[in-house]
Amino acid sequence: MGKDGGFLEYGRKNNNDVPPEKRIENFEEFHTFLSAGDRMKQAARCMDCGVPFCQSAMVLSGMVTGCPLHNLIPEWNDELYKGHFQHACARLIKTSNFPEFTGRVCPALCEKACMCGQHGEAVTVHDNELFLIETAFSKGYITPSIPVIRSGKKVAVVGSGPSGLAVSDELNHRGHNVEVFEREEEIGGLLMYGIPNMKLDKEVILRRKKLMESEGVVFHTGTDIGKGRKAETLLKDFDAVVLCCGAKKPREIKGADPKKIKGIYNAVDFLTGTTKALMKAGDKSVGALKKQGGFTDACGKNVVIIGGGDTGNDCIGTVIRHGAKSVTAIEMMPKPPEERRENNPWPEWPKVLKTDYGHEEAAFVFGKDPRVYETTVKQVITDKDNAIHEIVTVKVNFKDGKLKEVKGSEKTLPCELLLIAAGFTGCEEYTANAFKVERNARGTVVTNENSFRVADTKVFSAGDMRRGQSLVVWAITEGRKCAKEVDEFLMGYTNM
Repeated sequence: MGKDGGFLEYGRKNNNDVPPEKRIENFEEFHTFLSAGDRMKQAARCMDCGVPFCQSAMVLSGMVTGCPLHNLIPEWNDELYKGHFQHACARLIKTSNFPEFTGRVCPALCEKACMCGQHGEAVTVHDNELFLIETAFSKGYITPSIPVIRSGKKVAVVGSGPSGLAVSDELNHRGHNVEVFEREEEIGGLLMYGIPNMKLDKEVILRRKKLMESEGVVFHTGTDIGKGRKAETLLKDFDAVVLCCGAKKPREIKGADPKKIKGIYNAVDFLTGTTKALMKAGDKSVGALKKQGGFTDACGKNVVIIGGGDTGNDCIGTVIRHGAKSVTAIEMMPKPPEERRENNPWPEWPKVLKTDYGHEEAAFVFGKDPRVYETTVKQVITDKDNAIHEIVTVKVNFKDGKLKEVKGSEKTLPCELLLIAAGFTGCEEYTANAFKVERNARGTVVTNENSFRVADTKVFSAGDMRRGQSLVVWAITEGRKCAKEVDEFLMGYTNM
């Protein structure tokens, strides 16, 4: 696969980034593609390694390494190297419904498992994938694939995040009639509202929506099942119902209740406000956002973000574009080790210190990385109007499996905006209750063992609602597997 000795001849070369000083002026995507020739050279680095861990999704030391979708990475890299772009894309979409999403937001578990990474730098699998799918769209390789025969079976999918879209895409192509019910104004779930535009342009999601509609999928937006349209109606009118409502219930932070104190927001709610305002403005510049209004503005405020994951990083990038006075990101866990193989032997080294775009932008604007480790919020101080004014942080460590404060380590920080990006604790209760499905201690839907079906009902569940908070690539994987089980339920067999 690839060019003999290609990994020795060519070094790794990532897509280019617009410099921080330019990109913080707008909410445009800031990665720029290499030329086709350079991208072919990057694909040439993929070798016929014999054991392609990149597509394995193996569990090693309690962590998954390799692609959960089992993408045929060596195959499409070989076709890309040879300039067979259409053939390469055909192999890509055989296992992946939405490479345009994962090619932008996936942390690339495949690259962490690449054999080239054992002694050098991994193949640019993530960038190659994005190049292929965007080339396919631009050259017209992606056209509607409409089923010739319909089964007559009707499936309702509640929620249109990555798992819901994957379920719908698979079942529609199988020939079932699929209708998707989404409570927001547009489809996509966290893809649309929880991931900022500069990371995933919303036109990319709308492009996929248009394609799926042309293939026969029906989307009902602004329809909140369990609060508006009744669950009983769906159970009566459809042969199967798939719940893909995500795990959007935010983790609570003691003493920092967004409902009780002004200036405290759950991160996704904060990001959603900016995204919706940008969509209404029809322009991705900071100036257009400010003119549109209708969002929580961080301009001139001291911002503190609780949580050091992807959502926390997205908040950093967003408040910098707003014009925040300062930004601090606090994380309870210790600082991860640097990306050195002696600390994290291949292929068990995905958990390394990651400097993402928001951290780079904060370093440019404020002169330092905004992250503070082994720290948590001890106290929130409000003013006379019950608005957050300051916070008291404290150092913590884990001893004997318990979180303990370090005495005398308290520090007071100015804070007019506190964003909670500490993860989620399961699905929102009202949808689960509407369908009378059981939830476990993690707050996720209980399905049969090694199954996506709920008890002996016609209800199924997939994605974060079943799995718990996870990656987009896992949500798509769950959606594909769930669709196969739904098909067998409806037809008595499956050829998916």
